[in-house]
Amino acid sequence: MDRRVRVRFAPSPTGPLHIGGVRTALYNYLFAHKHGGDFLIRIEDTDQTRYVPGAEEYIIESLKWLGIVASEGIGFGDGPHAPYRQSERKPMYKQYAMQLIEAGHAYYAFDTAEELEGMRERLKASNVDAKYDAITRGTMKNSLTLPEDEVKRRLEAGDAYVVRFKLPRKEEVKFSDEIRGWVSFNTNQLDDKVLFKSDGMPTYHLANVVDDYLMQITHVIRGEEWLPSAPLHVLLYRAFGWEEVMPKFAHLPLLLKPEGNGKLSKRDGDRLGFPVFPMNWIDPTSGELSSGYKQAGYLPEAVVNLLALLGWNPGTSQELFTLDELVQAFSLDRVSKSGAKFDQNKAKWFNQQYVRKLSDEALAPFLQSALVENGINSHFKDAFVLKTCSLIKEKISFTKEVWEYSKYFFIAPTSYDEGVIKKRWTDKIPTLLNDLVQGFDSLNDFTHLSIEAAYNEALNKNEVLGKDFLQLFRVILSGVAGGPPLFEIAELIGKAETIKRIQNALEKLPN
Repeated sequence: MDRRVRVRFAPSPTGPLHIGGVRTALYNYLFAHKHGGDFLIRIEDTDQTRYVPGAEEYIIESLKWLGIVASEGIGFGDGPHAPYRQSERKPMYKQYAMQLIEAGHAYYAFDTAEELEGMRERLKASNVDAKYDAITRGTMKNSLTLPEDEVKRRLEAGDAYVVRFKLPRKEEVKFSDEIRGWVSFNTNQLDDKVLFKSDGMPTYHLANVVDDYLMQITHVIRGEEWLPSAPLHVLLYRAFGWEEVMPKFAHLPLLLKPEGNGKLSKRDGDRLGFPVFPMNWIDPTSGELSSGYKQAGYLPEAVVNLLALLGWNPGTSQELFTLDELVQAFSLDRVSKSGAKFDQNKAKWFNQQYVRKLSDEALAPFLQSALVENGINSHFKDAFVLKTCSLIKEKISFTKEVWEYSKYFFIAPTSYDEGVIKKRWTDKIPTLLNDLVQGFDSLNDFTHLSIEAAYNEALNKNEVLGKDFLQLFRVILSGVAGGPPLFEIAELIGKAETIKRIQNALEKLPN
């Protein structure tokens, strides 16, 4: 590549960051690092009417939680092209709008909202596309139809105006997309987009192209919803005379609903019970809470791995990747053109794999927090907590499940699985349990091996088969029918607690 690779993620602070946006940021990050380039964050807040307080901070915090760290930009330190917030770059955009007007590629338009609506209604009545274009511009109030002195008078009087791009008529605009190949649009399908408003604020189209040029962006990697805007951006590069440095475009496929028909939305997440945002978001107006992956117990590495494979295929059977491995494997030519269906079960599987890969020391803080939340005092030593983590790790899919799967290590059960009790309790059980108490009490070394030996001895003495009693014994110790190796549970909670729980069962359960 001739120039140093520079890519950007440029979200608008209009609400929480959707995981589709996270994937766009991730692909930009991976591409930049793969090619030894720069990845920057730019906030595109030209539409101040849609600005949502807290959204910008949420976007940056989400990216940092996921480890998608920028080389420069909002939240990551200024680089040579600061500022990186478009509202702070406002003064510079007018000169570029004027440059287009002077070159004949743009024009002033003074039409009122009522006049624009009237034009649309007339066109609709004639079954014609209602757009401001090469044909309709000749019937409207703009610097192409008004006398020059009238235009000057309106500008000096401070009349409201917009600057529109003057689209050429019947021209094919072609460009090569890094994912989709050659893409072609006819300008007759487009309209004369507004580039600049009289309040001094540019629209997305002008600010986006100018900033990408000034920030030396080499590749624009964004969602396919921006594909219809690409021909205008190509024409703007031509109009400015910047074709030689025009970035290469790559339009990513949509993230689809699990059933595959349409873009994944918050409503789908609410309906099916999974997050579509990286972290919890509280709407500042309504107070509505939208759940996030972080608070749902997902690990950031799992979310990154999941999103990387939603639309990109490494070309191998490998599914688990570290971020560094993703960097090495990633390429735009293996990004799909078609949308990727979100699979809730696969998302859970990814997280389960990463939870299992956690060291006991890494999982322990989640359990320690759960102990505090549930009012468990601190007499349990760190070694006890670590061993508990080791035993439950294979059973949990989310870090938030640590308490659910480990609480019986810290507190004795107060209820028992009724189905197991009903199925497995017989007249022989009380005598067997008393023999177990005696056998356990006689052990000097209370290890899982000695516990199992004493357990088998009591079974043989009472002529009870292991398959008929093992699950019942588990329920007596833990209250639940499944869990980690039973004799390791007994070893960890200790001889006194194990005997106490058996005696509690003898008192509470049928005899």
